[in-house]
Amino acid sequence: MRRKNVNDYQAFIAVAREQSFTKAAAQLGVSQSALSYTIRTLEAHLGLRLLTRTTRSVSVTEAGERLLSRIGPHFDEIENEIAAISGMREKPAGTVRITAIEHAAESILWPKLTPMLLEYPDIHIEIISEYGLKDIVAERYDAGVRLGEQVDKDMISVPVAPNFSFAVVGSPSYFEGKTRPVTPRDLNEHSCIKLRLPTHGGFYAWEFSKQGAELKVRIDGRCTFSSIGLMRQAALDGLGLAYLPKDVVEPALQSGQLIQVLADWSPPRTAYHLYYPSRRQHSPAFALVLEALRYRP
Repeated sequence: MRRKNVNDYQAFIAVAREQSFTKAAAQLGVSQSALSYTIRTLEAHLGLRLLTRTTRSVSVTEAGERLLSRIGPHFDEIENEIAAISGMREKPAGTVRITAIEHAAESILWPKLTPMLLEYPDIHIEIISEYGLKDIVAERYDAGVRLGEQVDKDMISVPVAPNFSFAVVGSPSYFEGKTRPVTPRDLNEHSCIKLRLPTHGGFYAWEFSKQGAELKVRIDGRCTFSSIGLMRQAALDGLGLAYLPKDVVEPALQSGQLIQVLADWSPPRTAYHLYYPSRRQHSPAFALVLEALRYRP
């Protein structure tokens, strides 16, 4: 039996993992029609259906799942070795994918990575801002950035910033005619601006601590966002209280556009950490990213 081109199997792996011809085609740099033809040809060659297609989704058949589990890891090893060899060139090259919380991506990652990117034009950076905790191995990220206490123990973890504080803030117009909260429980009497999390459609619970006492408050309010920029703007517009990293609202606090409350319940939090799997062989490009992000007091 004539062997199929390895590119056909790579195409199958891409579609099976992305569960989308559109995403896989973009990843491979081919048209959807060409990719669909490749998969049909491979299925005809094997005499087995590997993927089930509908107008809305793509799923892997039992045969496809077995093929993916057997050959996928081998292709990953080949790609890692090729990346490692390519990294031996004089100029480091390649793509580094990082998942990070929006605040960390904007205030830490981008300012630190910009000089490196200007110096090494062959390095590509992909930063995905999201709040859900990701399996970076399964989702093919090189690293993630989260608060230190959120990082799994089996990961290598490197601090990328100092500890920082959150602040509960509201505009002077919001506080007109209202009693300012003295304890976190007083927030139940206020309209609070909510941050939606991707997990089960939940909302971020505001976390406080004081003299060893820790509280999590499930707040409520009229406005819900998935962006801290919009949360800050809603607070500035007088639509409620927001719970945000203090550096994000510091200019507005200094100008008097926002007022902080519950400051004694908002001690410094654990710093952001870059984390990555210990068993993965990293490229010189990733090593440069790691050194650029590493926090040095």
